[in-house]
Amino acid sequence: MNEYRFSLQKYKRGSKLSCPKCGKKQCFVKYIDNQGEISFPDYVGRCDHEQSCKHHYTPLDYFNDNPTLMNYSKYNFQKISNSKPCLPPSFIDKELMDRSLTNYTTNPLYIYLSGVLGKDETLRMFRLYHVGTSKKWGGSTVYWQIDWQDNVRTGKIMLYDNVTGHRIKEPRSYVSWVHTELNLQDYHLKQCFFGEHLLPENPTKPVAIVESEKSALIATHYMPEFIWLATGGMHGCFKSDVVNVLKGRSVMLCPDLGAKEVWQAKTPLLTSVCSKVVLSDSLEQCATDEQRKYGLDIADFLLMTDTPVMILQKMIKRNPNLQILIDCLHLELVDSS
Repeated sequence: MNEYRFSLQKYKRGSKLSCPKCGKKQCFVKYIDNQGEISFPDYVGRCDHEQSCKHHYTPLDYFNDNPTLMNYSKYNFQKISNSKPCLPPSFIDKELMDRSLTNYTTNPLYIYLSGVLGKDETLRMFRLYHVGTSKKWGGSTVYWQIDWQDNVRTGKIMLYDNVTGHRIKEPRSYVSWVHTELNLQDYHLKQCFFGEHLLPENPTKPVAIVESEKSALIATHYMPEFIWLATGGMHGCFKSDVVNVLKGRSVMLCPDLGAKEVWQAKTPLLTSVCSKVVLSDSLEQCATDEQRKYGLDIADFLLMTDTPVMILQKMIKRNPNLQILIDCLHLELVDSS
């Protein structure tokens, strides 16, 4: 197999550093030389917060800024031979995933979405996407990556605020992986789309792709005419062997604000296998400068209008006796839409 001479360091526990630009902890990945000849300074790398921080200083930038240090033309950034075999993906026991599909009352994301969309609808979405709960950090969300053959590739663990529904990023970013927490030996991670397991069940349904797993859940509620998949990151899952699962599909790309150009560059890869590919720029057309600054996504815009559940919760907050009345009379909220 071939790989690039210079690449971002593969993730290991504790390998992420503080970003030299924004100062946030455990969000910066350094570039490394796969031949081990060059050691780059600590600022040569990429921050996870690409929309807000935007620090991405590549080896080419480093060589261009320091032309007297070395003649980078001899490195050419070409692919180099790697004698390692192309390993098949590793899988996680489905029983472990199944055991996580409970304890939602301790899951901050479940609590937040229940207050926005209602408990029944939130539970339906969690079950549809097999979203789990981890004991880590007192009850965090597990986004299981299940491929189209129903194999569990891994699970991404993320901590949310149960009031705002936003990820907790201070004093650091609370993100981990199931295979990392299990300390599995000889584990070969090969990611797939979040929600990929839904494709075989709906062979003709159009697909919409977003970056965030949370956005896929929320968009599924508002626009169920699509199968909503998530890449898990701005650059995630856009590889030929991964996108092959979309062969013959009609696909709509919904990038976060600030990621349009990056995703536009990925469209040739998708058009080679999909029957139709559309890049939605509706967010870019209506966003304010403030919204662009924070890199909002489609879910943020969908939730800007109060849902019936949100309106009811505000009424109960103003008058707690309303909840007593609802419980006594066994009243249920009916969504007229």
